[in-house]
Amino acid sequence: MDPMDTGNAKRQPMKAIRIIKKYPNRRLYDTELSRYVTLSDVRGLVMEGTEFKVTDTANNEDITRSILLQIMLEEESAGAPLFSAKMLSQMIHFYGGTLQGMFARYLEESLNLFAHQQWEIRGTMGDNPLDSMTNMAQRNMRMWTDMQKSFLQAARSPGNKSESDSKAKDDEKTSS
Repeated sequence: MDPMDTGNAKRQPMKAIRIIKKYPNRRLYDTELSRYVTLSDVRGLVMEGTEFKVTDTANNEDITRSILLQIMLEEESAGAPLFSAKMLSQMIHFYGGTLQGMFARYLEESLNLFAHQQWEIRGTMGDNPLDSMTNMAQRNMRMWTDMQKSFLQAARSPGNKSESDSKAKDDEKTSS
């Protein structure tokens, strides 16, 4: 099934989101399996594509992101890291800035595009692999170009003026 498919294809009945509860003793409890689970088990849910939500039993707060970050930290520490120190530093620079939301959307769209392409590769490699790779490379270039144009336009929109634009306008006012 195409991970990007949003059409009206025949669909399976919607499953309820799986609930994992985190207790004060830091243990995770899978309410569907009625047993305690580990971060490794939760990683398995991610790998299977199972939708889930982790809640803190103390205040019923959704802590799914926190648990996913813990899993990523374990993965990064376990072997060949996915993120370099330079990449992490660059990502940190976006926190709190005017482009934080746009950067998050850019990363999410990039990962969606990458996942979609991986799905396409698996589906087309039975044909001529060289033609498939060439066509995908051409499509990638068009999609990346379109996505970058879209984000640059959003960055230039009136609500997202850059500091240099503001400074240039201030300079114009003071020199007048």
